[in-house]
Amino acid sequence: MKLLKLIGVLLDYPDDELWLHREELIAAAADPCLSPQRTAQLTGFVTALMDADPITMQERWVSLFDRGRAMSLLLFEHIHGESRDRGQAMADLMQAYQDNGFVLAVRELPDYLPLVLEYLSLRPLDEARDWLGHTRHIIELLAARAAERESAYALLFELLAEFSGERSNLQTIRRSVAGEARDDTPQALDRVWEEETVRFGARAPDVDCAPPDRLPAGVERVAHKESRA
Repeated sequence: MKLLKLIGVLLDYPDDELWLHREELIAAAADPCLSPQRTAQLTGFVTALMDADPITMQERWVSLFDRGRAMSLLLFEHIHGESRDRGQAMADLMQAYQDNGFVLAVRELPDYLPLVLEYLSLRPLDEARDWLGHTRHIIELLAARAAERESAYALLFELLAEFSGERSNLQTIRRSVAGEARDDTPQALDRVWEEETVRFGARAPDVDCAPPDRLPAGVERVAHKESRA
């Protein structure tokens, strides 16, 4: 599943080293699981990225993903916010990684989407699709928000949603997002880090971000022991 690995690399912060792998990235975009139209679009995305100035693309990435919470690549932030449930979800995910011999060698949180995609690229196809199916509501939300901001990154989220193989809800989400208040303006950035529960921004879309009742394949609840005085 080289496609998931590629999308994870493209969604990650584009450090200078990325430009050393131009030909590899363009070749990887021709994934056999994609339609000719999607292959052309993904190849175009990679080519445009590689043709651009690294500093410009790094600034663009920060502007999209690192200002405000609406476009955060931390999946659990969209589900749990800063609630205690997020800690439990982190523990469950870390345990799943460890059970399958996936060791985190970077300082990223386990729910960081590019990291999740790297893990899924090493797992069986059905399992990877099951995981993405559980996060599809978030991925489609990110796709709609990226498109609303006229960002080329919308394509990557759309490809992930399609990979899951589940019924699309993207059109409904796009209509909701169209009236959503931006959280990356200077005024909004002064307020966005206030404590919130599940939804972000002054007006959240009518999309339920509650996690599915069933956990993705291979993930089990990690019991927490109560501390005693």
